[in-house]
Amino acid sequence: MSERISVIGSGGWGTALAKVLAELGHDVILWCREPELADAIQKRRENTAFLPGVRLPVSLAVTTDPLKALRDREVVVLAVPSPYLMGVVRSIIPAPVLMEGDPLVIVVTKGFIPGPRGPRLILEALEERLPGRYRDQLVYLSGPSHAEEVSRGRVTGLVAASASGRNAIRTRELFRGSRVLVYPSLDAVGVQACAATKNVVAIAFGMLDAFASGAGGAPAAGLFGDNTESLLLAAGLNEMQILGRALGASHPETFTSLAGVGDLDVTCRSMHGRNRRFGRDIVEKGVLSRFAGIDDLVARIGELGYLPEGAVASAQVRALAAARKLELPIMDGVYRILNRETEPLAFLEEYLGPVGRAAESEGGVFRVDC
Repeated sequence: MSERISVIGSGGWGTALAKVLAELGHDVILWCREPELADAIQKRRENTAFLPGVRLPVSLAVTTDPLKALRDREVVVLAVPSPYLMGVVRSIIPAPVLMEGDPLVIVVTKGFIPGPRGPRLILEALEERLPGRYRDQLVYLSGPSHAEEVSRGRVTGLVAASASGRNAIRTRELFRGSRVLVYPSLDAVGVQACAATKNVVAIAFGMLDAFASGAGGAPAAGLFGDNTESLLLAAGLNEMQILGRALGASHPETFTSLAGVGDLDVTCRSMHGRNRRFGRDIVEKGVLSRFAGIDDLVARIGELGYLPEGAVASAQVRALAAARKLELPIMDGVYRILNRETEPLAFLEEYLGPVGRAAESEGGVFRVDC
């Protein structure tokens, strides 16, 4: 059954989802903040900035008016990066359909939202801002998915997580008939935790991958390889699970399925992964040299030319871990590197060396109790 859908956010992921939904026959309108980009999409049927080379269907409408984008909509997909999400939400809340609580709201943003009591999960922050009837009704959609492949029809699996099983199933039905396979879940906390923290691990993986590929000169030569990368990936997954459980994840299998190991694997290993790319750029291009520390990096992150959300999430993960007295050595190491407290090779040798954190026999790399 065709539905009227609004996709808020015209980055690569929002555009890819809008394309898939429009091709299924849904009435889709894409909200774009930049007038120049909206005009280009409308005239050229291509998002040249964030999804170049992908032809968009003629039926996909585009607007720069956020309230117009929500007019008479039955489904709203929020696809705005975490640093800008709440500002955009404030601009669309006056929409009558949201005030009345009519549309299904699906969120694909990854990361955390800062607040006076510390970082919060995306859905928790949104529930405080949206009308009360949205409590326990929002859907979080995530999984191993790069926009470049979804937009080109590659088979992809996603998890639709919500406290409302009915809304999770309705989200699955929106994509029925496409090559996007959606699996319902009730563990919204666990899926959100995976989506945010895997990006931090992927930065570490990118740095390790750069050294394993020969970057960094003689000191790194012969130290790291495929075995080392699998060690880091498994250890990173363990840290994701430790934090996820501490935040209230309800299903252990969340971390060993699509939302956890699946998303972590593709984020770490795919050439499309922005966080993996950022980790490699730290080693190969020295991109951190232009920033004084992590606060400066986050404030000027647009200068990178792409958005590695793990850089933003790393400071938030550190705050959450400190508040709960959790040991997350990989994610803490990423924070220290981004804050210019240590160098990538020094951290990796410290962590992976024969007397490093990964080799500890007590409280070591695969400890899962919180």
